[in-house]
Amino acid sequence: MRLIKQEEQGSSMGGGLYPSAVQATAEEAAVGAPASVTEFPDMVIRRLAYLRGPNIWTYRPVIEAIVDIGALEDHPSNTLPGFYERLTSWLPGLIEHRCSVGRRGGFLMRLRDGTWPGHILEHVALELQTQAGMKTGFGKARMTPEHGVYKVVIRSRDEAIGKAAIESALELVMAAINDRPYDVSATVARLTDMVDRMCLGPSTASMVEAAGERGIPFIRLNDGNLVQLGHGAAQRRIWTAETDRTSAIAEGISRDKDLTKELLAACGVPVPEGRTVDSAAEAWDAAESIGLPVVVKPTDGNHARGVSLNLNTQQEVEEAFAAAEKEGSEVMVERFIPGQEHRLLVVGGKVVAATRGEITRVSGDGRSTMAQLIELQVNSDPRRGPEEHLPLDTVRVYENPVTQLELARQGLTAESILPIGRSAVVERTGNMANDVTDRVHPDVAHQVALAARVVGLDIAGIDLVVEDIEKPLAPQGGAIVEVNAGPGLLMHLKPAVGRAQPVGEAIVKHLFPTSDSGRIPIVGIVGQQGDVLTAHLVSWLLQLDGRVTALACQDGLYLGQRQLSKGSALGWEAGERMLINRTVQAVVLETSARHILAEGLPYDRCAVGVVTAMPSTQGLEEFYIRDADQMRNIVRTQIDVVLPSGAAVLNADDAGALDLADLCDGEVILYSLDEHSDAITEHRTGKGRAVFARGSSVVLATGTVEMPLVDLSAPAFSALMHAQAGDARSCVLAAVASAWALGLSAELIRGGLQRYGEPSRAPQVVVQ
Repeated sequence: MRLIKQEEQGSSMGGGLYPSAVQATAEEAAVGAPASVTEFPDMVIRRLAYLRGPNIWTYRPVIEAIVDIGALEDHPSNTLPGFYERLTSWLPGLIEHRCSVGRRGGFLMRLRDGTWPGHILEHVALELQTQAGMKTGFGKARMTPEHGVYKVVIRSRDEAIGKAAIESALELVMAAINDRPYDVSATVARLTDMVDRMCLGPSTASMVEAAGERGIPFIRLNDGNLVQLGHGAAQRRIWTAETDRTSAIAEGISRDKDLTKELLAACGVPVPEGRTVDSAAEAWDAAESIGLPVVVKPTDGNHARGVSLNLNTQQEVEEAFAAAEKEGSEVMVERFIPGQEHRLLVVGGKVVAATRGEITRVSGDGRSTMAQLIELQVNSDPRRGPEEHLPLDTVRVYENPVTQLELARQGLTAESILPIGRSAVVERTGNMANDVTDRVHPDVAHQVALAARVVGLDIAGIDLVVEDIEKPLAPQGGAIVEVNAGPGLLMHLKPAVGRAQPVGEAIVKHLFPTSDSGRIPIVGIVGQQGDVLTAHLVSWLLQLDGRVTALACQDGLYLGQRQLSKGSALGWEAGERMLINRTVQAVVLETSARHILAEGLPYDRCAVGVVTAMPSTQGLEEFYIRDADQMRNIVRTQIDVVLPSGAAVLNADDAGALDLADLCDGEVILYSLDEHSDAITEHRTGKGRAVFARGSSVVLATGTVEMPLVDLSAPAFSALMHAQAGDARSCVLAAVASAWALGLSAELIRGGLQRYGEPSRAPQVVVQ
């Protein structure tokens, strides 16, 4: 019965097996159960942990909760009166959870037939995250050897949100079990607010997702939208729609609208005449000089805030100046260009997306005020709101002087009642809603790309006004009115009309040409106490190969031969510290079973995964690891993350390590102190690579082809062989195999072993 329940609790939204005995088990538990229960004590969360990297559950970050369900261990869901009805009425979205049944409604089938609260907690937490706008589909619930205690795991992109979802799910489930009221909407609203505040914005997220599709790793560098794509020296950095290739000078030019127009005009790009002004009177003087109608706008505003178009009178110009002055540091007056407003996105010198603006109007009903009509007909649009993920702003008529000015020009106020049959303009700018990417004329695309190059921006949002985007710009009197750094991408990701454009993919392609993965060689090592010598040797050989190499191992953190910290550096923090350093060209990271269980690996994939031995269970009792057979599932994480182009280096003299060979996506290289071991012989028969000891010599073999490397009994290797207590040969073999897997030549490996411990001639390291 315990075994059956363990399989049943290991479900997820995605799939798995559905044992036929599960339903019978739940029904058996229901026999003799009371018809009703007065009150169950709350489940208790004993521990919440965030596994940030690849772990025993999945490649991705998860929340792992240790949950004591107490008396509910003897009460599956089909024995709890009214529970199914209450839970499904509160969270109707649970019908989408496939669970181990493998189809829509699968979890509800399990709920009706009888499942345990740990499993229910998993699905409720996932659903709360989904309702809050952070959809994730992976979850697990597993029994521990302790009666009534479960490990509940959910995928979560943010630690705080995931933990809050688990805690809220427990409260909700207990309320449903004990027939207590529960405010689901308030919980979802609170989690939604956390998602809006803590998760990546939609523009940045689109780039991160595109990088993920390319297999490019990412690291979030702050609580906002500063993200590193790639590792070490191969990385690029993005901050919303700016990159580490975005010139600070170019950004400064784009903020100076006068200078921008001057530079564009000098290069033959059509721009409207205009100038900055310091007062309302000066604004009118400029308007008369330029010629009516004119546009008045802040020079450094955004989202079209404070922009007034088609102004024809002194009063309109002066009122527009006051509105623009509130939104920016300076105000510009420029010639009005008739036509439609467009925003084109230029990435790496190419137009990758274009949208056309639309004028926002309301229609009168003879009884509602303009303010009411705006709420009913404009702000009700689900695309509008203050949240970052929404492409259009809410219209605040009482707070926006530009909107008030637009109404006044039509003889209206916020309190005016618009008659039936009459419409009124509410906004003329800022409503980029219609995708026109496929309609952009080549001449327009050329002029826009030229504008971005003139200013010097690698990513630019170009605002232009033109009657027809499908015709050349100059003949129809169109003009580029602004060049913006850090443009918003949401209008291209979520247009109201037309298809979404893959702008995140375009930016990632700009930063990383198709063949560039943003990766540097990472060697991950797990096994036993003596692995520290292996780690140092691999790092040393990589340095001699000319690479700035970082090392995190049992005795400290190193950059080149410089020790940055002493003591154990096996955890997540040390690993990430090395991966964000822009000088680092290779990384060697030692880890342990404990750190895999507590934090996950600090990298998503590695070039070489080394397992020197299957560790013992000592010290892992708090993770419910007590049986040696459990260690395989932990240590396999190191091999699961080896890239298809990489290699697993396994100790053929350790049965547990050797057993992991079939799990590797890449090559397998074995090493052994016994050249005649069955594993080495079989591996070589299959033309595999192996490193082994023949007496005191180290031999490289590819199938039957052998290459003697060094004789470790020679005096030149004395320092190396006494680098640690006991037999150092196994550590040397592991390091040699790792270096060979990374493509280092036999000559370099031989020389490196001979010179181990000498002052480094490797490149000097600059610490960031």
